[in-house]
Amino acid sequence: MIELPYSLVIEATGEPDYFGFYSPDLEGFTGIGHSIEDCLYKAKWGMKEHVALLQEQDLPVPAQNPDPKIVIQNSRSHASAA
Repeated sequence: MIELPYSLVIEATGEPDYFGFYSPDLEGFTGIGHSIEDCLYKAKWGMKEHVALLQEQDLPVPAQNPDPKIVIQNSRSHASAA
């Protein structure tokens, strides 16, 4: 079961131990990790922190995605260079 409140996109880079991630459901949420597992861990806790900051600043918080997806792909800049 996916334990994330929002979908997540993890992008592999040219470096074998460097991944970027973001949520298409949660504007402004991004991060980096050293493995896919690291990205998932950081995203789980980072999404909670991001939502808390939005609430503290009285900014709109998107509804949680009832069917979140995790997509793992090459980074857009790396894929376009191929």
